[in-house]
Amino acid sequence: MTKKGRVIILMMDSFGIGGAEDAAKFQDEGADTLGHIVAARGGLQVPNLAALGLLKAAQASTGREISAGPQTSSAITLPSKYGFMREISHGKDTSSGHWEMAGCPVQFEWGYFKPDYPSFPPELLEKICLAGGLPGILGNQAASGTVIIDELGEEHIKTGKPICYTSADSVFQIAAHETHFGLEKLYQICEIAFKYVKPYNIARVIARPFVGEKKGEFTRTKNRHDYSVPPPKPTVLDAVKNAGGHVISVGKINDIFAKQGITKAVKASGLEELWNTTLHEAKEAPDFSLVFTNFVDFDMTWGHRRDVEGYAKGLEYFDTRLPELAAQMQDGDVAFITADHGCDPTYKGTDHTREHVPVIMFGKDITPKFIGGRDTYADLGQTVADYFNLPPLPFGKSFLKE
Repeated sequence: MTKKGRVIILMMDSFGIGGAEDAAKFQDEGADTLGHIVAARGGLQVPNLAALGLLKAAQASTGREISAGPQTSSAITLPSKYGFMREISHGKDTSSGHWEMAGCPVQFEWGYFKPDYPSFPPELLEKICLAGGLPGILGNQAASGTVIIDELGEEHIKTGKPICYTSADSVFQIAAHETHFGLEKLYQICEIAFKYVKPYNIARVIARPFVGEKKGEFTRTKNRHDYSVPPPKPTVLDAVKNAGGHVISVGKINDIFAKQGITKAVKASGLEELWNTTLHEAKEAPDFSLVFTNFVDFDMTWGHRRDVEGYAKGLEYFDTRLPELAAQMQDGDVAFITADHGCDPTYKGTDHTREHVPVIMFGKDITPKFIGGRDTYADLGQTVADYFNLPPLPFGKSFLKE
């Protein structure tokens, strides 16, 4: 019999807490998202995360004390388990991190496009342009989305050519103006591209709509859509759904899992809206529900843009909303706080960083404990399965009873 109650996963996209043992393999030696933000800023006010064990977990991860400064009193009194997790997937990308924490590590190599111009094979672009009726494309290189849109936005409006770019992730990204090009047309082009990038083993095609009329005024909208390959094996989301439970995705979770294992998808963007939506869905969810939210701003808005102050303020805002969740949690409810990779805003380049991530579990019925360094992100998914009395997943070790 499955267990009653609700599980809430707060996935802080890119919130690493110290370099992984294999960071050198990814040219990420010395990366530490949390530690470097604190050091660069001279402190961080996150009393609720601290009370739940974040700073202790970061210290265990790095072997160094995190000097975040004096913290105000926490409004959370719920007990917690806390530690950090290591990634065993071959990449440090969004899909790999999410799938692994859900119990399905990526044990194969993704395909990648080369970073310099031209990034994309001409035969691939020819197929996409022919099928989509396009006069050509702009970009064709690895780039920061906000930068390349600002550089090429005016030319895009004049020519009708979408802006295509990649990154260190396994992605093909297409940016286009919501009104001049059209949102539905952008989605159609992405669907075409998704079909043709499959032979290259690319994880995602991402639609990046934007508005504005001239350089310096272009801004991306919340109508982003990811076209993702599905996880190669069932995840804990599938296990919950197949057992009759409810899996409620908030934000980009539905896209990342290619709708697999999801019973309800709720769109939201921006830190405040994501929090508001999460609180509402968690409150309204019936027993045997998993509410899974991706807080993308840490990665997209601050990590990739190397915005230390923005990232820090985002962390402090996130911290202020935690007591609201704690206050509405009922007997049998548990919440997790974690991340999918790092994106150190003080590090070289603009890419993700291979790091340990926090794992915090809190709720009324939790036995407080430091659970150490976990061997895989999949320990989280295994713990969720264990909590709901579901059959064990192929990967991971539950820390529910530790």
